[in-house]
Parts: sequence; C-alpha cells; structure tokens
Amino acid sequence: MALCGGVGAMALPSELIVHIFSFLSDRDKLRASAVCCRWRECLFYPALWTELKLRIGGGGRLGGGSGGSGSEENPRLEFLMRKFGSFVRELQLELAPVEGYLSPLSNDPPTTRMDQPSRPDGDPQLSERWRDAMATYLDQVLCVVTSIRNNRNLKKLTLYGDTCILQQEGLLDSSNLHQIYQGDKKINEIQQLFMELLSNSRQLRWLSCSFMLGLVTPCSLACLSNPSAETLRHLSLLDHQLGPLISPSELDRLSNLNSLALDFSDLTSELCGLLASPSRTPLHRLSLLLNGAALEFKSLEGTATEDDWKALVRVSANLRVYIMALEVDSSELLRVLKPSLPLVRLHLDSYSTLVTDGTLELISQQYNKTLTHFLLLRDDPDFPDLSINRNEDPLVLLAWRCSQLAVLVIHGYTVWSHNLVAISRLRGSSLRILTVSEESIDFDPDQSVCIEGDPVHNLVKEVSLGLGRVWHPCLDSSLVLSEPTQQFHRELQAFSLGM
Repeated sequence: MALCGGVGAMALPSELIVHIFSFLSDRDKLRASAVCCRWRECLFYPALWTELKLRIGGGGRLGGGSGGSGSEENPRLEFLMRKFGSFVRELQLELAPVEGYLSPLSNDPPTTRMDQPSRPDGDPQLSERWRDAMATYLDQVLCVVTSIRNNRNLKKLTLYGDTCILQQEGLLDSSNLHQIYQGDKKINEIQQLFMELLSNSRQLRWLSCSFMLGLVTPCSLACLSNPSAETLRHLSLLDHQLGPLISPSELDRLSNLNSLALDFSDLTSELCGLLASPSRTPLHRLSLLLNGAALEFKSLEGTATEDDWKALVRVSANLRVYIMALEVDSSELLRVLKPSLPLVRLHLDSYSTLVTDGTLELISQQYNKTLTHFLLLRDDPDFPDLSINRNEDPLVLLAWRCSQLAVLVIHGYTVWSHNLVAISRLRGSSLRILTVSEESIDFDPDQSVCIEGDPVHNLVKEVSLGLGRVWHPCLDSSLVLSEPTQQFHRELQAFSLGM
C-alpha cells in the first residue's frame, strides 16, 4: 500500500483498484481501504464480495475471532447486510445468541455440554437475560432476511441457529413470545420476509436452514420460485418443531436435487418413493437426524421401509447416507437401520442412553462394505464396557469387518488398551482419524504386569506403529463433545459438498 501511495493512489482508476482488491484477503481489503476515500468506495464493489461467511455470538466476532455479545454485534451485522445483502451470491451465517447472555451466574466454567442455564422462572436477572437473548436473536434474523429478500443473485444460502437451549426450554413458543417486545409480530414478519426471499429468488442452488427458530414453516417451501425449483441442488430444512417442513408435493417440484437433509421421521415411505422416481435426477447425498427426544411426538411409523430403500438405491446407485442418532434407544436404532440403506457415516450420540453390543454387531455386519465414518459418543461420567461377557470386542470386530473405515471417534465407553492396539493394526494407515479420549482408555492389570515401563507410553508407541504415524489419545474431551446439532449441521455441509 505504501508503493501505491508513492505513485499517487488517488490517481489510479477504479478498475485497477478493484483489480488490486481482488488479490487480497477480506482482512487486507479492509486495511487497504484506509488509503483514501476512493479506495474505500471501491471496497464495496459487488464483484469483490460474492461470498460472505459470518458467525455471530458464541464468543465469536463477526467473520471469526473472539469477543462481542450479540447486541454489540448488531450494528456491524446491519452494516454488512446493508452493504452486501442485496447482491451477495453466497451467504453463510451462524447465529448463537444464547452464549454471552446466558453464562452461569457463578464463575465456575461448565464441565460438559450438558451444563445449561437454568430456566428463567426463578432468578429475575436470569429471566431478563433470557428475554434479551431471544430479542437479540429475532432482531438479527429480521435484519438478515430484510436485507436479502430482493437478492435475485443469491445462489447459496446457509443459515444455522445455535438455539437448541431456547427451544428445549420452550422459550420461543407462542406462550412466551409476549414476554419479548413485539415478539409475535417479529416472528410473523420474519416468516413473511423469508417466503418473499424464496419467491424472489431466481437461481438458488443451495438452501440450508438448520434450527433457525421462527424462520421456516411447513408453508415456506411452497413460495420457492419455479426458476429456483429447477436450479436447486441441495436442500436442508431442519427444526425441532413437530411438523414436517418438506411436503411430498413440494419435493416433487424439486426434481434436480442431488443432496437432501431432513429429520429421519420426515423421510416417509411416500417421500422415499418420490425420490426413487426414474424421472428425477439421482440423489447422491442424504443426511438424516434421528432425535430420540422427538420420537414421543414424531413417530417412526410410516418411515422408509426396506423395500423403499431398495427402490431408491436402484435409481440412485451412487447414493450415500449420513445419520446422526441423538439419545436414541437401541431398539429404535434397530428399526431404522435397514440392510439396504447405503450408510457411510454414522454418529451415535447420547447423554445417558446406552448403545448395546448387539447394535454394534448389526452395524458391522450390515455396513461392512460402505461405512467410512463411525462416531460413538456418550456424555456421562460412567464408561460402560461393551466387550463384557464377549470373546471379541464389538469395536474390534467393527474395525475388522468395515474395510472402508477411515474415521473412528470414541468417548464415553471403555476401550481396553489391547483392543485399541488391535484396531490400529487391523485398519493401519487407512484409518485416517482415530480419536479416543484419554478417559475412555483402560488398561488390563494382568497385561501391565507383563509389560515394562509406562503403560500409556507403550500404548502410544504400539498404536502409532499400527497406524504408521504418530498417535496420541485425546486429552480434552470437550474437543470431541461438541454441541450435537451444530456438529450435524457442519458435517452435513461437508458431506453434501463432497458430491
């Protein structure tokens, strides 16, 4: 920038300034714009900002970094959306209004992801912070949809709301909206503006809305314009609400979808039959979230059968499926894990529910040729041993049978050191990621007597030799136990992009 100033930065034509900006990172663009007012004017040239990625709240500054609560970030969000909302082609936005507002009143850090703020019924100070968080969230969503509603250039829209606590506590339902100033009015306006956005769109290729409270309704997709219905390749509509967000008639319009993500309970036999139509573009990626807490209200009755999966695979030969099961009993898992389901990624996550050895046995037998990613997580102080009363450890058998396994993550279940060594030797360097928390690893006292030296050091050495690279157990379980809905959202994005 000093060189440009030496030759007369103000004398450079706008086209050249924009060309210089095109080689700079977003951060460097902002620094370069301080040269003079003409450079600042060129900063907002539409061609320079085809993509915008933001995370608001959750200890993150706009665009990344740290600091700032939701209300402090509102002016910055409004500025960016006012500048870019009308023409940006790709918008990726994560909202986390709860964090920063609802930290526990004590100074003690939360120990696990289960630690949640108390309900606002008791403490008046906490109740006020709940209302502030909800009001901030609504204002931020309203700002975004207002700014992009007339954007006909929008090709990719990815929205994620880290608001599971608000929903679990029922704090954004109709009975609580009256506590927020104009809350119900804002919700209605947000929903209308989102439908207007879908109606005005002309070339949407990617539409993903995950857990955005108050945004998507069962009627939203009906407003999608016909041109966007033709161009749409990926659709992800996920919410904690009870009703399905994708109706068969609307899915029928979207005949060119390659990738789809939805609640498992919403994948009905009828919907699966539509996806299996030979007149449609074959489906390549399907991401399904099975939430055990919702099964009381969203029955698995009527979901895709074995015959439905067979018909779908016949039409979509390259179909790959990713499933996250959150707090799901093994009996329910056995109902949904059909033999013909082309499962490549499976994430079993729970706070207290146990996965049985029989379930692992079924998984390793049915998906031995397809399974590439397996995550087995449990956030509970007890670490059950799945190999008890068995000659062979079910995790070792899974590693032996699943020849395509490349990612294995375990926390919350006992993994014996000798079994971990066996897993590393069975899969070798093809197991790209082996993450096992230190708390999950146990050592056989009889073997420790026979082996000289530190057992942990010996384990690290043996597993490293088996994998053909340096390996260490995961010392921080919080790196493994991320918030499940956030992890599902991010994983499905990467999974769908891999088409």
